[in-house]
Amino acid sequence: MPSYGTASFHAQQGAEKALKALLARHGVPVERTHDLGRLLRQAENVSPGIATRLADADALTPFAVLTRYPMSTPPTERAQATEHLALARPVFEVVAERLRDYLAGAASAT
Repeated sequence: MPSYGTASFHAQQGAEKALKALLARHGVPVERTHDLGRLLRQAENVSPGIATRLADADALTPFAVLTRYPMSTPPTERAQATEHLALARPVFEVVAERLRDYLAGAASAT
């Protein structure tokens, strides 16, 4: 039986790490949290509009603990996992866009 919950967990983790990268790039102390809503609110200070634009990603927050506490969330179906990946994708895209110049500069410095 496939474990679609793992895909949801990784969608959450990817979104979380992308937001933390944005915060770290701007010198914002990165909290030990899995709460995407909280991270988005922090990111708003360095990237105005991001919290509103990516607010739907907060729905991924419960999946941060899925592999640690499997009984904490109901089983995830394929369609749900697909939705979760779709919620994470804009986080990656927006953060990549906001870090594009910084990353391009780092690449040319090597």
